[in-house]
Amino acid sequence: MGSFSIWHWLIVLLVVVMIFGTKKLRNMGSDLGGAVKGFKDGMKDGSSTDTPDVPTQHVTGTPAADKSTIDVEARQKS
Repeated sequence: MGSFSIWHWLIVLLVVVMIFGTKKLRNMGSDLGGAVKGFKDGMKDGSSTDTPDVPTQHVTGTPAADKSTIDVEARQKS
């Protein structure tokens, strides 16, 4: 009574096939395989020691003029 016999598993398999159908089960298997492959590729890409080339931002001495900004020193003088 502790484990299921082969007949129990065959009945479960028959019920699953009747509910989902063979085409749906085949599609689910290929989708699951594709997901596992994508996960493995992502883990392989993420573990590389090379750092990607990120363009650096150059800061210029002149700030961008924005009409909504207020120069506090200029406002206090007037």
